[in-house]
Amino acid sequence: MTEIVLTIDDRQVKAEAGMTVLQAAQKAGIYIPTLCHHEQLEAYGGCRLCMVEVESRGWTSYVVSCLYPVAKDIIVRTRSEKVDRIRKVLVEELMAHAPDAPELVKLAEEYGADRNRFEKEASFCVLCGLCVRYCDEVKKKNAVSFFDNGSVRQIKFVPEVAKNECWDCQECFALCPTSYAQAAYLLTEALAFPGQRKIASLAAKKAAKPRVVIPIMAVPMTGQNSH
Repeated sequence: MTEIVLTIDDRQVKAEAGMTVLQAAQKAGIYIPTLCHHEQLEAYGGCRLCMVEVESRGWTSYVVSCLYPVAKDIIVRTRSEKVDRIRKVLVEELMAHAPDAPELVKLAEEYGADRNRFEKEASFCVLCGLCVRYCDEVKKKNAVSFFDNGSVRQIKFVPEVAKNECWDCQECFALCPTSYAQAAYLLTEALAFPGQRKIASLAAKKAAKPRVVIPIMAVPMTGQNSH
């Protein structure tokens, strides 16, 4: 592998060809916020919170670090006045959808974001796509997917698949930064296949082997000899 040296926040960082700026920063222990990135998934760039300032050959640009490849001698700044201002607005936009998401609350404090700046559209989903991509790329089940486009885009579980796959998996629930994935699944279950989990649980109990109870026999006490 070809080694590439770049500068991140005034530190020389060694990276391998093919790595992204985000990967190089993480490897060096340099924090860049992100909401939609996961090491097991293909880079997505949906939340844009990992945006950084890159200086190359005298030109400065603002790029999404989870998609931007490392290059020799580039200078990366993870914090600057403009980077912080961009992140502040992005957090404010996301909080219009999920105002109480713990990660967004923490970022709002970090960047001085106003959670009430934009009109609330509390869908509680920030379209990070973690649940959709994880189910597709890792689990290969496609039980949850994006539906519609633009301002009405949303994630939904596919009932025909979800009823057979999701309750025994639930791995995407923990990935969701807003807990929307679990709520969306439970809503799908309630509307599309209510009671199926209870029926499956009862069937599993019936199929289980009956418990064997071994009686405990009382052991007679040995009397003490009289003197």
